[in-house]
Amino acid sequence: MNFYAPKVMNFYAPKVMTLAIVPALRRRRFRKSLVLLLLAIFLLPILARAMLFAIGDAPRSWRDADWSSSGTLPAAADYKPARVIVFTGTTGSWKGVLAVHSWIVLKRAGAADWTRYDVVGWGSPVRTNNWPPDGLWYGNKPIAIVDVSGAAAEELIPKIETAIRSYSYRHDGDYRIWPGPNSNTFTAAVLRAVPELGVTLPANAIGRDFRGRFYAGLTDSDTGVEVNFWGVADIKIGWVEGMEVNLLGLVAGIDLRHPAIKLPGYGRIGAEPALATAAVH
Repeated sequence: MNFYAPKVMNFYAPKVMTLAIVPALRRRRFRKSLVLLLLAIFLLPILARAMLFAIGDAPRSWRDADWSSSGTLPAAADYKPARVIVFTGTTGSWKGVLAVHSWIVLKRAGAADWTRYDVVGWGSPVRTNNWPPDGLWYGNKPIAIVDVSGAAAEELIPKIETAIRSYSYRHDGDYRIWPGPNSNTFTAAVLRAVPELGVTLPANAIGRDFRGRFYAGLTDSDTGVEVNFWGVADIKIGWVEGMEVNLLGLVAGIDLRHPAIKLPGYGRIGAEPALATAAVH
């Protein structure tokens, strides 16, 4: 009979238990730290934006907002060359905490009028010239992310018009504010059809990543790779897009090309991206 076995077992038992417990505790701490990090990255910026909105005087309703021309564009008759512009404008009410709206403006050479394309949430989604081409959006001055003129614009316009006509979600009832398809889904689809521009919608253009299906492949600019789960979750790494993580439509990331961080609600904080002004032939 071995009288030493119990003593040996008693000696090693605490060490075995410790070896089993420590990794479990580390995993639990890691998960907790990861959750806290995600909350900090994705929720704190939104809370900060919400507080600013609550104490600010931004319009609470579309009825209270100014929708007139911002004076950004000249009269079409006074500007002879072809031109293509993509604008974004901060949305109103509670949506302004989270997102921007985007639209497309174009003019062929010698045309007497600008043509503006938006997608809206009532009736037939794709609208033409519902507002001034450079109109304020909920009283907010629009920001151009694309401005192409001359021969380059003339070359791009047919591709843009084809993308607009073939937009998949152009029928009554197709619009959905989250996760899409919405106004930014529309603009993103058009930009996707013209990757020569080398531009993407800002990170706070909620709905831009909606695809209606699982997608794995090149990013919109063709300069990187993307794994997209119906626009609800998405990971991108690309030269134009930078590094982005999308959770429930909220995007955080890093732009290395034009150094900046991307935060939900804010879009980006850092160097402003260069305005896309010419197409690559």
